[in-house]
Amino acid sequence: MTIETGDRIGSDQMIGFQPYETFQLLIENGGVERANTLLVAACDAYARRARPLAAEIEQFEVLAQRLFPTAAPTARARAAGILASAGHLTPALEILVYEHLGTGLIPHVEQASSLSNDVVLRLIDKGNIDVAAAIAHRDDLSNGALARLFAINSRKVYRALATNTAIAPRGAHLDALLRSAEMDHQVASTLAQRGDFDAALLTNVFFDLSEEGRTSVLRAYAGRNLPQAPMMRTFEQISVATDEFTGALMKLFSENRRPRITRLLTQITGLDEFRCAEIAHDTNGAALFVVLRAFGCTSKEGLKVLIHATSHDSDRSGQLAGFARMFEEISVSAMVYVMSAWRGDVKPAELARPEYAGVPASRQRAGETRPAQRSRSAGDEALKALDQLSTSRQAG
Repeated sequence: MTIETGDRIGSDQMIGFQPYETFQLLIENGGVERANTLLVAACDAYARRARPLAAEIEQFEVLAQRLFPTAAPTARARAAGILASAGHLTPALEILVYEHLGTGLIPHVEQASSLSNDVVLRLIDKGNIDVAAAIAHRDDLSNGALARLFAINSRKVYRALATNTAIAPRGAHLDALLRSAEMDHQVASTLAQRGDFDAALLTNVFFDLSEEGRTSVLRAYAGRNLPQAPMMRTFEQISVATDEFTGALMKLFSENRRPRITRLLTQITGLDEFRCAEIAHDTNGAALFVVLRAFGCTSKEGLKVLIHATSHDSDRSGQLAGFARMFEEISVSAMVYVMSAWRGDVKPAELARPEYAGVPASRQRAGETRPAQRSRSAGDEALKALDQLSTSRQAG
């Protein structure tokens, strides 16, 4: 490629950029306007070049490094956008592109098919949170890049990391995500929705989650090995009074005496009053399910209480069927473990250890075809019980 007078550049053939002569011409004949024209034209010619020779790449790199600082900001951004589409960029040219893309940097970082690790690290080190968050969405990050991203104290970056299913967090990175989930409800919600994430690790933020997120946490306890919970023996001893306990709850819920339920739960669970109030006022039922199952309630006993306790503003048949299945699939000891976590007696982070690992939600969903009939019958029983209760209330 030759640079001719009048700023025309022949893009059909690239002979060489002659960077020093070109820069001298720029100084003598034009200033910024000439720099703008030369830079854009040179980047366009290079981007069109399918297979530039090594000498041509070297010459263009020198030229670009001298022209970019001289041109106006708008010309730099335009030239960088053109150059970003080139198929053969050296690390130095990549840096020039990302330093001068301006507002186009973040979309390009998110959409570029590949970024060199050197560029990624340099962009992260610049300290721009928006750029770091855009990088955190990418699925081709090196361990070094992840280490630097996890070291950034930013909700925006951690929210991006939480959505990135290409990252399988382990060790220190997993601990960092869980700490972020405790401080940021959005991170917790995102992790709970990921089919490849062990939702049981979110037990400590259970009450910050939506109904769907809480259910994901509970389902993660189905059929898994667990450490022995300190409260297990206590619950084994008091479970003999399950009938009296469920009877008292049904009466209190039917009378909507939730402050009295709060005091009752505080007395028998060992949880603080604030947590018991959250359980007593939980109209979705997931928190109450934990208490009922920990006390050894079966599906039949537990559903009676849940029907009294949960909201009747909409059709709850699907939710009741889901609870019925959970009563059958989740062990008493698992829910005692959850309550122990709420008390601070155990640390759910230990469930990441191989001996306690659960089945990912994506695999659980893949295997739900067979239990469908059972869940349907359990749901029918729940609906039947609800109809009977409604009839008895009307008669009274």
